[in-house]
Amino acid sequence: DIIVKIQGNKMNNRNIPFQTIDWTNIPKVEYKGTTGTAYWQTMQFEGLRIRLVEYSKDYLADHWCKKGHIVHCLEGEVINELQDGTKSTLKAGMSYVVSDELSSHRSITKEGVKLLIIDGDFLKLKV
Repeated sequence: DIIVKIQGNKMNNRNIPFQTIDWTNIPKVEYKGTTGTAYWQTMQFEGLRIRLVEYSKDYLADHWCKKGHIVHCLEGEVINELQDGTKSTLKAGMSYVVSDELSSHRSITKEGVKLLIIDGDFLKLKV
């Protein structure tokens, strides 16, 4: 038998048993950007975080992120800006992946976006 303890949306278990996630039951947490707002719904496992993230219209992240992610765009589009000025646009159906510490990036929207974002220990930089 696998014993799983759920505390809020955090699961304390090294192995993840089969389960579905009903995102309508996961509370949205609001984070203000430099402009606009981000809404995160988060499932936290040991070494793994899965988020459904919505950025409002005219969102600009308030920081440069160095964390690695797997990002899949579900709706809308987001501009990914790297600190060196490089920009790319992620549209519905597109994804990007990057390991920790390999870029400083931030998100920008014009009309808003809905993303599935996965990150965790498996994206730690290996040298």
